[in-house]
Amino acid sequence: MSQPGGSGLSRNVRGALWMLGSAAAFTLMTTLVKYLGDGYSPALQTFYRQAAAVIVLVPIIARDPRAAFSTTRPGIMIYRALVGTFSVILAFYAYQELPLAEANALSFTRTLWIVPLAVLVLRESIGPWRLGATIVGFLGVLLILQPTMSGHGSLPALAALASAALFATTITGMKIMTRDNSVLVLTTWSAVLGLLLAAPVAAFEWQWPTWPDLALLSIMGVAGLVAQSCYIKGMAIGDTTAMAPIDYSRLLFALIVGFVLFQDVPDPLAMAGAAIVIASTLFITFREARLKLPKRPPSDQ
Repeated sequence: MSQPGGSGLSRNVRGALWMLGSAAAFTLMTTLVKYLGDGYSPALQTFYRQAAAVIVLVPIIARDPRAAFSTTRPGIMIYRALVGTFSVILAFYAYQELPLAEANALSFTRTLWIVPLAVLVLRESIGPWRLGATIVGFLGVLLILQPTMSGHGSLPALAALASAALFATTITGMKIMTRDNSVLVLTTWSAVLGLLLAAPVAAFEWQWPTWPDLALLSIMGVAGLVAQSCYIKGMAIGDTTAMAPIDYSRLLFALIVGFVLFQDVPDPLAMAGAAIVIASTLFITFREARLKLPKRPPSDQ
């Protein structure tokens, strides 16, 4: 059955297109983060990223400021912005210092971090399958860290893991937030508060960019905004189990871009670990979705 507005695409297909757009925009952003890493610190890059996002949003916000900021959960919005800002700074540091593929692989551990967070914070009980998949996933992380820790990437790798853990605390309620908050509201709060929070940190390392760098920093900021908006839209439209695998296309994009532009040769052990992490997180995602399905009544036949 066709969708309203003339589109014959199903919800999951439309959601998948948004998720692919998010992956492509995210890859562009991280590529520029790495390329500009020699001249601009992670905090400074985060500030310029947020500034570019706010500038893009200003005309949209100006049409109806009340609608752009209207939310029934300001506390959660502030928390998401605070945690999200520091998560981005840590992630940018990792993308600057690590091969793009390895940094992306470590970012996927956010699904694994949700499990211990659910136990410690929400006091949830977890079954043996979910616990086992999480343990296997973190064993995959150890494989990714093997070549990194043997070199000079221990701090960037730990930063990537910390960033994923922080992001996990904000993503748990994404589906719930999109039920009563539009994509515009979520991105507006994130961009504006992110800019205010990044400014004091960036001030310690302030540097005015050259005009070419300013253009690239602006593109990086817009790409980050597009990636976030597309991700929220895709997750809101499609089923989580259908959208989750598509997000991992970022790893393929990172492998290609890293090899072509930065001569990053993927470490076989790290990529094996990445495969284990992805398999574990997908297992957790699919199993959680299956457990939430209503049980069928017993058949009379």
